[in-house]
Amino acid sequence: MTPLSARLALLFAVGLSALPAAALTTIRLAYLEEARVATNPLANIEPVPDDLGRAGAELAIGDNNTTGKFLQQRFELARIQVPAGASAADMLGKLQKSGAGFVVLNVSATAIDRLMAQPAAARYLWFNAGAPDDRLRQNQCRANLLHTLPGRAMQADALAQYLVTRRWNKWFLVSGPRPEDRLYAAAVRRAAKRFGGRIVGEKTWNYGHDARRTAQGEVPVFTQVGDYDVLIVADESGDFGDYLSYRTWLPRPVAGTQGLTAHGWHAAAEQWGAVQLQNRFRRQSQRPMQAVDYAAWAAVRSVGEAASRTGSGEAAKLAGYIRGPAFALAGFKGRTLSYRPWNGELRQPIMVAQPRSLVGLSPQDGFLHPRTELDSLGFDAPEVKCQP
Repeated sequence: MTPLSARLALLFAVGLSALPAAALTTIRLAYLEEARVATNPLANIEPVPDDLGRAGAELAIGDNNTTGKFLQQRFELARIQVPAGASAADMLGKLQKSGAGFVVLNVSATAIDRLMAQPAAARYLWFNAGAPDDRLRQNQCRANLLHTLPGRAMQADALAQYLVTRRWNKWFLVSGPRPEDRLYAAAVRRAAKRFGGRIVGEKTWNYGHDARRTAQGEVPVFTQVGDYDVLIVADESGDFGDYLSYRTWLPRPVAGTQGLTAHGWHAAAEQWGAVQLQNRFRRQSQRPMQAVDYAAWAAVRSVGEAASRTGSGEAAKLAGYIRGPAFALAGFKGRTLSYRPWNGELRQPIMVAQPRSLVGLSPQDGFLHPRTELDSLGFDAPEVKCQP
């Protein structure tokens, strides 16, 4: 380097150091969860993780900050846990102290009802990552409530498309006695009407919750209902569904909440860069990523994506962008994801899988839609009875 070029380089460096540093923008989010009620699951091989959902939000905060450091943006996550049945005032009080403008929810639908009924709820953009209840997406939607966890209708539609593609059109529906089982069964009936499935038999499991010692004798008798292609089980709590496979009177596959299932994420996903997300999550949490983890991850990443695209940290501006037509999130599913303007549900492919392998991805080929094939899953605009 010549003396002249050296002096020029020194002057350039001094000039740069004299420039004011760009202000760091802090974007605050909160993760609000209800404490889990202690249970004794029958299939206790894989207990429910203590950090289910929260681990996905924490991974996404790290992802946001990786990009944000180049844009002078910093993302912070407040972790808030409340007892089951906590009052809306208690939850909102903790949120106000956090200073967050965006809230990822892993709470029950009734807790969401309590929150949304409060005038103070209008201050936040909420992401539902834990409640699959369809009423929140069909007739009780809110303008500031988005859903990253697929509702039961999306799950049932994804499964139905796969079954109809395989020409397994005759279904035997077995429902548990719990309210959530009845809601899942209702979603299956709706999916059957939409896609050409036919429910040829339907029963409610009434042998009690503990099927471990009696299933070998009870299930063959219980499943004598004539011919069918697939048994669809609605047992969200796992009381008996795991004990139906290989015990039915006819040798038929089991699908629904056990057996062949449909969810927003599965630990066996590998395509479209998914293995990279799986590996990072496993290194962080020492376990596979589950659907609720992915829903929380997608919620936090939605805020990060909006911040990087707009270059803003203003909550109202980010919320408007997330709900607008320009928003697109890369979700490791081969399609960009966006939010439906009529009910706030995240458009996303749904993974159809058995416990240890991915079987398919819905929407299946041939199920068309005038807007996007992703809208063939869940509630389309004419089916929604509310204006968010």
